[in-house]
Parts: sequence; structure tokens; C-alpha cells
Amino acid sequence: MLDAVLIPGGGLTESGDVVPWVQARLDRAIALRPQPSYFIPLSAGTTHKPPPRDTNGFPMMESVAAAHYLVSQGISPTQILPETVSFDTIGNAYFARIQHTDPLGLRHLHIITSAFHLPRVEVIFKWIFDFPAMPHAYHLTFEAVPNVGISDASLLARWRKEQTSLTHVMALRSHLTSLLDLHRWLYSSHDAYAVSRQPTRMTGPALATY
Repeated sequence: MLDAVLIPGGGLTESGDVVPWVQARLDRAIALRPQPSYFIPLSAGTTHKPPPRDTNGFPMMESVAAAHYLVSQGISPTQILPETVSFDTIGNAYFARIQHTDPLGLRHLHIITSAFHLPRVEVIFKWIFDFPAMPHAYHLTFEAVPNVGISDASLLARWRKEQTSLTHVMALRSHLTSLLDLHRWLYSSHDAYAVSRQPTRMTGPALATY
């Protein structure tokens, strides 16, 4: 029995709806049988472009939009735990762990993402959820869904970016070996979280996949 299914974010439309490749992740999560105890949509947004805004002018979070989609498909709001802090995949894993899975003792986790994203997701989540902290080890499983709704040019550019990012993650994994190490690095060196850093806006076809 799964304690939770985790669904990384992957962008919103200008109107604040989940994009097709994220909807495919959510639809697969809904189809799991037996259903997990919790659905944990991930991500506040991305540093690569500004978030869409609602009718009152407030920024819309990817995980909250995903939560609304889950509710529209019949999932009870009491089963949905949005992760509302992260701006990248490393943050997805770190904040999901400290915000939800550690406090609630959720150990059997299934992570669903798009095929283009899965290799990096698997490395990052295994790395971060293997840090000691809980009295019991985590048990992670992974699943890819098709890369729907993405042009060939954007998908190729994203694959290339994923490979570069994965190489960077592998280097980080070799010397960040605890939650404390990761916390220090996030808030001293990561472009999305450290006050001293400034995220670089992305350009080119890969931007369409965020």
C-alpha cells in the first residue's frame, strides 16, 4: 500500500491551468489502484519565468493548480497535500520531505513524472530521501508518463538541459550527504533560494517545457 504519490510540477498555462504533460502525470496518479493515502503535488513555480496571476492579481502556484485539478477529478481535498515552497526538482524532493513526508511518517512513496524528467527525478529523490532522519527507511518507486503536448524542438532542448542538470546533480550528491548539508547549500549557493544569488531567466525552446 502506498502512503503517498508525489507529482512534480512542470508549468502552468497563462490562465493558470496545468499543462498537458503535467495533467498526464496527475491522471496517472488518479488511476493508481489502490489509491494512495495522500496525493502530494509539488512546486511553487519556476525561476525561469513569472507565474500566471489569478483574477485578483495574486501569483498562482503550480502545486495548488494541480491540487484543484485533482479535486475536479474526484479526489478528496483531505487527501491532497500541496508542497508550496520549491522552484526546482531538488527543492521538490527536499521540501516534500521536510514539509510532509517526515512529519507524517509517510514512507512508501511513488513518484510520477514525464519521461524526459524521470532520470534526474530518480537520482534526486533517491539521494535526498536516503539521508538519515526518520526511524524507518523510505521506500521509493518511480513511473514515467508520455511526453505529451510538447513540440519536438522543445523536447530536444529539454532533453539536453536535463543531461547537463543531471551531471551537476551527480557532483552535488558526492559531497552533500545530509539534510543539514543540503540546507546549507540551498540557502548559500542555490540560485532559487540563496539571498545572495540571482536566478537567470531562461531563453530558447526549452522554456516551453516549464
